Amino acid sequence: MTPNSLRTLLTDLVDYAGLFPPASLSMAHAAEAYQRALMSGDEWMLGRFICPVSRLGEFEKAAGLLLPGTQATSGYREAGRGDAWRLSVTLDAPLETALQTIDEFNRRHASVDAGLAVVDAVEMKVTTGDEIDAALDELPEDVFPFFEITASQDCRGLIAALAGESAAAKIRMGGVTPQAFPTPSEVVAFLGACAAADVPFKATAGLHHPIRGPYRLTYEPGSATCPMYGFLNVFLAAALVRIKRVDAGVAEALLVEEDAAEFRFADGVVSWRGHGLETGLLAKVREAFALSMGSCSFDEPTADLRALGWL
Repeated sequence: MTPNSLRTLLTDLVDYAGLFPPASLSMAHAAEAYQRALMSGDEWMLGRFICPVSRLGEFEKAAGLLLPGTQATSGYREAGRGDAWRLSVTLDAPLETALQTIDEFNRRHASVDAGLAVVDAVEMKVTTGDEIDAALDELPEDVFPFFEITASQDCRGLIAALAGESAAAKIRMGGVTPQAFPTPSEVVAFLGACAAADVPFKATAGLHHPIRGPYRLTYEPGSATCPMYGFLNVFLAAALVRIKRVDAGVAEALLVEEDAAEFRFADGVVSWRGHGLETGLLAKVREAFALSMGSCSFDEPTADLRALGWL
């Protein structure tokens, strides 16, 4: 049985990004994989479906019969998972155009006849505070923004621009080349800036595995390997930075920890090398600070957790 502290850390954690590298699935296969995850015993770990805004029309065609409310999903509704699919869209179109597309999509899929789905989040890259301010002026209240900030830059000013807003920062934790991975000090600087400004965040890319270690960069035969961050390392480090105010050295050591035995989960507390956090505080961190992670696989994270004996 999954300890309560681990369940708290993992609930709604994984935003499914199967359309993106290295998986790069077709829309039909990604939608089918998301539905399988929703129907599985691990659905409590699953968050939003990630889709470029330019591909929402393609999503509607591929996922139409899978969405709750359609005749084809009657068994899905009976299983108690009949809520609308939640989507987060990445912006590959001008914001004004994207918001019109989102509004039209949400209007269509508010009806069971079209299948229930809602875009309630957007993700966009920013390099200046002015870009953040302009986007916040245009975004409707029912669409939550994640602003992607490059980890290699001094992120404090951009994160400070989000303070007090209904918005979150986003950090890219890897990619398909070793150069795409930020250094531990860059990740800690990002987490510290978010904690100092009381700004929530999302992490994405390179987070398929629970514990840091050397993993293949792609699914291609003969793919190179690279040390990748573990999502448990990242989210537990975020919790300790936010609640316990651990120093940079401790946070960096946690980020690069490769020994799964050093992570201990019980119903009332999670701990790593003597640094503990009560489950109630962890729940608050997940709800209001360390929001989610993007992963192009749902099977890899759950399979790894089972191999460790944690699911």
